[in-house]
Amino acid sequence: MYITCLDLEGVLVPEIWIAFAEESGIPELKRTTRDEPDYDKLMKWRIGVLKEHGLKLSDIQSTIAKIDPLPGAKEFMDALRSECQTIIISDTFAEFAAPLMKKLGQPTIFCNSLKVDEEGFIVSHQMRCEQSKLTTVKALQSIGYDTIASGDSYNDLGMIQASKAGFLFCTTDKIKKDYPELKAFTEYSELLGAIREQLKK
Repeated sequence: MYITCLDLEGVLVPEIWIAFAEESGIPELKRTTRDEPDYDKLMKWRIGVLKEHGLKLSDIQSTIAKIDPLPGAKEFMDALRSECQTIIISDTFAEFAAPLMKKLGQPTIFCNSLKVDEEGFIVSHQMRCEQSKLTTVKALQSIGYDTIASGDSYNDLGMIQASKAGFLFCTTDKIKKDYPELKAFTEYSELLGAIREQLKK
């Protein structure tokens, strides 16, 4: 029995932090997990930048409200979910993801949460568990599922490599070069086709 596990940002929706960096005019916030493999380190740095510029959770949420799924993402999700149980496993936060899930047809998402003070400033982030993507895939396998996984960044590699089948999607040239054994796709039709092939096995 298969379950497909997908990353969110860069795979189904644009990178939230890049969109916010552009809207806020703070280019350093464009740094993502494609650049920094250590997500905990990345988030602590981001929270420091937000504090320095006096930006609140509501400022980021205003940007997220304007973000739409990547072209073809909703159709891809609809097709995939009609054939296979599918979960989005993301290092994003519930406070960010809700409006995006609505636009994707309310798929299941496992993600993290934020601690916000009384004034609305983000003070810390709470990870659901350590190495959440890999840990979740292993947990699903422990209860009888074979997993298929796809993502675009360093923090997706664990779940991709641990799965029965794993694919890179719209990733960087560096990651493709460093992990030549992983099939890499840039079109939803290619990814859907590869998942369908695996489902037949």
